[in-house]
Amino acid sequence: MNRLRQAVQDNGGNTILGAAVYFYDPIFLEICAHLGYKAIWIEMEHGHITFAEAADLCRMAAGSGMLTMIRIADARRENVLKAAECGPDILDVPMIERPEQMQELRKYARFAPEGARGFFSVSRAIDYGITDSVVSKQRRLNTDLCLMAQIETVDAMHRLDELAAVPDIDLFVGPADLAASFGLPGQTGHTIIKGAAADIVRAARANGKCIASACAPADMPFWLSLDIDLLFLTNDIACLKKAAADTLNEARTLLEARKTVQNS
Repeated sequence: MNRLRQAVQDNGGNTILGAAVYFYDPIFLEICAHLGYKAIWIEMEHGHITFAEAADLCRMAAGSGMLTMIRIADARRENVLKAAECGPDILDVPMIERPEQMQELRKYARFAPEGARGFFSVSRAIDYGITDSVVSKQRRLNTDLCLMAQIETVDAMHRLDELAAVPDIDLFVGPADLAASFGLPGQTGHTIIKGAAADIVRAARANGKCIASACAPADMPFWLSLDIDLLFLTNDIACLKKAAADTLNEARTLLEARKTVQNS
């Protein structure tokens, strides 16, 4: 049982709620932990977080009792290996459209005999080699580490059943890119996108897969109604923008009210 599935079971089968970090900020991570978020998404596709910083964020999150997911840019061997050695609970790859991409992820993320992950025995993922048997630890990690493929294009939807049937890879719905691929950029709440998302969830469940996604506040009721396993609700940049804007707007409202009183 991988760590995501175990966490969902420990959570009474309820959706695990998480937040994303787009830059290296331990303070934001700790705030999320204190607030009660149960998972942290470490963004390495669009963000500039380094592997060294990702490993630090993984150990901070683990110390705070949160699941960790690293999203890398693609399933190339170097990316998969370095991210896996950081010791995350979930390793996610975007823009998956073919079973071969999923098989590549599995090949480089799993130790022999299940895959061909390099035999590196002193990484954080292997407890720096402080174990009675490195091989036994590697085999446990083959089961523990959750691998995820993001379904977020029209081409992927055309192969949905085939992709969902690939063993040992769970699914992540990417609503924003899915909407863009359907020619509906920014319209994640469109009925077409909701229908596609529901189809992905059904395909995942039919194949015994875990399912995750991320959403804007307006889309939360829809995603929570699907009873998915993991849902990321916000990110560090969004939180900064919202707090800064709310405070500024509050002050402007008070100033306008003061002017109104003075001019009356």
